[in-house]
Amino acid sequence: MYYIKFIMKNNFFKLAKYLYYFSLVVLVILYLFPGSLIGYLLYGNFGQQPNLINNPIGTSINHLFFFIYLGLLSFIIGLKEKKLINSFKFLFFISILLEILHCIIPNRSFEYYDLFANIAGVISAYIFINYFVKKRIG
Repeated sequence: MYYIKFIMKNNFFKLAKYLYYFSLVVLVILYLFPGSLIGYLLYGNFGQQPNLINNPIGTSINHLFFFIYLGLLSFIIGLKEKKLINSFKFLFFISILLEILHCIIPNRSFEYYDLFANIAGVISAYIFINYFVKKRIG
C-alpha cells in the first residue's frame, strides 16, 4: 500500500505524467521521421539504426524496452487519471499503428520483429503491473 500512496503524491505523479506525454511525443517523432534520427545523432547516418544492446533480434530490443517503459508510466498515470490516452488499450493500438505506418513512410520499413517487440513490451508491462498491484494490494 505504501507504493500506491507514494505514486499518488502530487510531485511524483506530475513527473510521471510529464515523462509519459513527452515520451509519447518523442515516440511519434522517431517513428514518423523518414529515416533514423537516433542513427543520425550517433553515427551521422540517417539510414543506420542504432543497436544499443547486442542480441539476436537486433534493434527490436530497443522497441521492447521503450514500450515497457511507456506501459509502466501509463499505469502510474492511470492510478489517478482514467483516460484513454494513458490506457493499455491505447498503447497496444499505437504500438501496432506506428509500425504499420512504416509501410508508407519513405526510408522506413515495416518489420515483424519490431511489431512483435512493441506488442511484447506493452503486454509485459501490463502483466508486471497486474502482478505487482495484486501482490501489494491483495
